[in-house]
Amino acid sequence: MTAYLARRLILALFTIWVITILTFVIIELPAGDTADAVMNNLMDQGSTAYSPEVADNLRRYLGLDQPQYIRYGKWMWNMLRGDPGYSMTPRSSPDGIRPIKSRIGDRLWTTVALTSFTVLVTWTFALPVGIYSAVRQHSVGDYVFTLAGFTGLAVPDFLLGLVLMYIGFAYFNQSVGGLFSSDYVDAPWSFDKAYDLVKHLWIPAIVLGTSGTAGLIRVMRNNLLDELGKPYVVTARAKGAPAWRLILKYPVRVAINPLVSTAGYLLPSLVSGSIIVSVVLSLPTLGPILLNAIQLQDPYTAGFIILMLGTLTVLGTLISDVLLAVVDPRIKITGQ
Repeated sequence: MTAYLARRLILALFTIWVITILTFVIIELPAGDTADAVMNNLMDQGSTAYSPEVADNLRRYLGLDQPQYIRYGKWMWNMLRGDPGYSMTPRSSPDGIRPIKSRIGDRLWTTVALTSFTVLVTWTFALPVGIYSAVRQHSVGDYVFTLAGFTGLAVPDFLLGLVLMYIGFAYFNQSVGGLFSSDYVDAPWSFDKAYDLVKHLWIPAIVLGTSGTAGLIRVMRNNLLDELGKPYVVTARAKGAPAWRLILKYPVRVAINPLVSTAGYLLPSLVSGSIIVSVVLSLPTLGPILLNAIQLQDPYTAGFIILMLGTLTVLGTLISDVLLAVVDPRIKITGQ
């Protein structure tokens, strides 16, 4: 196990390094640069601060006049030091430059909280419902969950979000949009603010987790149905093994294999795939910042968030491989 983890960690670090190169190159592919985006925005706002000299000074300040490989090296060095660089955002003054840390701020932690809660809700519902649908095949409950699953896959997330926002406002007297009540938006973190966050998590968690939960239910149900018809299950039943103990001990451990193997892609998909939902629900997450950074050709902010998504994917895949060896008895990790 130790040798396997060492090899995978080395491969993960190499993959992350390749991701950093591709991210930096792709972000800088569009015509123009960050200085052009800021100057154009100031001109659109009617500002007279634009001039070629101002643009050149801004490029020198940001290091945009240097070769690309030097800019990449400085960016990576700052990333290793915990400084992702400066964000260029549209503001009324020409000094629209601020550290990415100050721009992201609490959005990183709210994104982590929302993603973690969504994953918890998804797996909490998907596993038992998938097992029940397989064990009670063609029952009323199976048909109900099948209908609910296909409905969850068919309904767009933003439409479901609008419906839940209306239900939350009309029947639960909950503020529409956002993750905090108006009294706690700018308040420092405290137990009351954390509790207010938990109260507002259920709508976005349901919206983000509906399609994923429905898909996992179908995968779990179909895989478990295949396992329940195999000879080792029939033999164990013939020997008088308790039904639920037999199902949970053997077929479920094998049927859960595809779910565990794809868990590495769940975290980044929730962050990157929630941009539209975040805009509709006014969620203070990283999704809208990523969209805004790409539109403004802000390479440092966009590169930092995309690098986070790539790192989450690599680490999630590593965790999935380790969990597969623990869950599936057929998989053995050796030093070979």
